[in-house]
Amino acid sequence: QVQLVESGGGLVQAGGSLRLSCVASGRTFVTYAVGWFRQAPGKEREFVAAVKWIRGNVYSADYADSVRVRFTISRDNAKNTVYLQMNNLKPEDTAVYYCATRGGSSSTIPSEYDYWGQGIQVTVSS
Repeated sequence: QVQLVESGGGLVQAGGSLRLSCVASGRTFVTYAVGWFRQAPGKEREFVAAVKWIRGNVYSADYADSVRVRFTISRDNAKNTVYLQMNNLKPEDTAVYYCATRGGSSSTIPSEYDYWGQGIQVTVSS
């Protein structure tokens, strides 16, 4: 069993930055894929970014086109934490952000993840 807790959300003006953290407990997830998703009111949950283990200390990241260049996903395995650095935020980035994890490769499909955090609100004002 894996528990995930997100933090770092809040209210920011357009053009600003936030860094979300996702801390895992319950087991080590060095080889697990971790994804970030978001859900705006009235919309489906959508993929934002994911990081998957390749081998050793090598990981690969994937991003939604809407956040590529602006967002960066990273992980600190010593802290069992995955980060989402969000720069140049836009009002359309406003949503509840969730981290999720699964064994094996990463995926852009929410239903393929096994464990989820409770979500954290990110609001970008114009």
